[in-house]
Amino acid sequence: MAAGRRSELVLHINAEAHRLTLDHRTTLLDALREHLGLTGAKKGCDHGQCGACTVLVDGRRANSCLLLAVAQGGRRITTVEGLADGERLHPLQEAFIERDAFQCGYCTPGQLCSAVGMLAEAADGFPSHVTPPTAASGTPVTLTGDEIRERMSGNLCRCGAYPRIVDAVREAGAEAGTATWTHGRPPGRGAAS
Repeated sequence: MAAGRRSELVLHINAEAHRLTLDHRTTLLDALREHLGLTGAKKGCDHGQCGACTVLVDGRRANSCLLLAVAQGGRRITTVEGLADGERLHPLQEAFIERDAFQCGYCTPGQLCSAVGMLAEAADGFPSHVTPPTAASGTPVTLTGDEIRERMSGNLCRCGAYPRIVDAVREAGAEAGTATWTHGRPPGRGAAS
């Protein structure tokens, strides 16, 4: 391969700098999985339609199968491996476990990264298709079940664990103060929690 088709770059992934020399056609997903051994993001459709490869780029969710790695220099990339704080799981990871929001687990890393990004988008006041037109612009969006389903619709689950995923996202969002429950406390949660 000609030298002009490869570039040396530094990718900032999960708060660590990684120096790589990559073919210009290498996707971020392939760089993560094949060059860095970060296999949490999955290659599902490889066309940006299933969400299994979702990661966070500068805090916003993105399908890593559609991004060229050489274009990600200087950006902060977070994969599912970077969500936990040492041994302490991210609140969404805890909620997914508690709410049994996965079956085969293939889509779970993408669902988790997407949910983290989605909660931030809602907190920042980004409306979705189902956000009422009367909602004040720029204010946090109330995360009802419909809001969560709409915002997570780009992440497919072959097993159909959607109701549990919605419960887990709503629970984590409520505990973080970025979502509200429309029917009292989260199901299955005691008064002491």
